Amino acid sequence: MKIKLIVVSKTDVPYIQAGIDEYAGRLRHYCDFELAVIPALKNTGTLRPEELKEREGQLILKQLEKVDMAVLLDEHGKEYTSVGFAEYLQKQMNSGVRTLAFVIGGAYGFSPAVYAAAQHKISLSQMTFNHQMVRLFFVEQLYRAHTILRHEKYHNS
Repeated sequence: MKIKLIVVSKTDVPYIQAGIDEYAGRLRHYCDFELAVIPALKNTGTLRPEELKEREGQLILKQLEKVDMAVLLDEHGKEYTSVGFAEYLQKQMNSGVRTLAFVIGGAYGFSPAVYAAAQHKISLSQMTFNHQMVRLFFVEQLYRAHTILRHEKYHNS
């Protein structure tokens, strides 16, 4: 199964990008992993949040194939423990999903069209994190999930 992480705008904090690169590299040992970065929209200063979400949503939807299972990282999504998330991943692998596409939206969240295209929503925490940090946390949790499924030491070290 391929895992794709779709994010809006590049990560511009060097230490966060270094962490993402570290875990993305580790993940490639376990799965076909792709990080798809949607470039930040230009000249958005006059756009209302709803308009910005719509424009970002159109770009997100272009990244999704019809056969992808889209999973939004959303504050209203289901929360998992690390072991529970590993079990969720295993269930998707067993179901024959070809590409599991996780999506981290922009600062204002997702458009209604993106919500409609998603099959699941996951929340990393009840706390609020900036979107760049969520990328690092999530990639680390993907890596952790794979080590849990293989009974490797990382999860308990």
